[in-house]
Amino acid sequence: MTGRVLVLGSLNVDLVTRVERHPRPGETVLGEGLQQVAGGKGANQAVAAAAAGAPVSMVGCVGDDAGGTAYRGRLERLGIDVAGLRTCEGVASGHAIVTVADDGENAIVVVPGANDLLDDREVAAVDALGPGDVLLVQLEVPRAVVCSAVRRAAGRGARC
Repeated sequence: MTGRVLVLGSLNVDLVTRVERHPRPGETVLGEGLQQVAGGKGANQAVAAAAAGAPVSMVGCVGDDAGGTAYRGRLERLGIDVAGLRTCEGVASGHAIVTVADDGENAIVVVPGANDLLDDREVAAVDALGPGDVLLVQLEVPRAVVCSAVRRAAGRGARC
């Protein structure tokens, strides 16, 4: 797997709307339009690395819902290896609700869903890494899983 990027992280379905300003506690504001886009810090990093020309593997969890199915297909179409992407039965894929105010500031609520189910099964994918490979992580998945993956990858000589 030399020279590859392995991304262990989150995949979210983002629901995005524009607002004049963010609501104060207890207040309702009206949004303008609703857009559903692929998100999640992990998947976004995998897409960026693939666009830069790196061979990329995405390791994470999605639900057995339409969002999970769509995400798997999207990554495959972008040439990203999804062999390490586990579908979790009876669980929704991760979601984020994003409001973007007219001044450009955003507010995000993440509902982890299947992202919270990453465990040692996903960390085992790190064993394929070696010197010249890169493990890319973020903290939208369980911290213990991230720490375990970084320790294992570093022990194999991969860059984290």
